[in-house]
Parts: sequence; C-alpha cells; structure tokens
Amino acid sequence: PGLKTRKPTMATTSSTWLKLKEVLDELNISRTTFDLWKTDGRAPRCYKLPNGQYRIRRIDFEAWINDLESVVL
Repeated sequence: PGLKTRKPTMATTSSTWLKLKEVLDELNISRTTFDLWKTDGRAPRCYKLPNGQYRIRRIDFEAWINDLESVVL
C-alpha cells in the first residue's frame, strides 16, 4: 500500500501562517488601524480561530502587499 499523506494543518505548517502581531509589526501599524482596515475591507484576508485569535496566511499577506504596490506604481 502507498504512504498516506496527511492534510497540512495550521500546526504542521506554522511557517505559512502569520500571527496578527507579526502582521502589525511588519506594517508598523496599531491593532486599531488594522481593525479599521478590516471593517472597511482593506485588510489582508484573515481567519478567526475558535479562541478568538486571528491568523493570516503568508501567501494572502504577500498577495495583498503586491496588490498595494501595483496600485501605487
């Protein structure tokens, strides 16, 4: 029989997920600013965990940054 592959989870792919604090630090913004952006639909896509914390997929964050750069250029 072939090897079974497990579907990646947040725990097994932690480098692909960013904590909200990491995003705030990267952008040098406050949580209040992020919350305003999120309300306005201008924040990167984020996922709310059952414990209330947010995570952002690195690929979503990078795509969001690239979209911002293309608007400026």
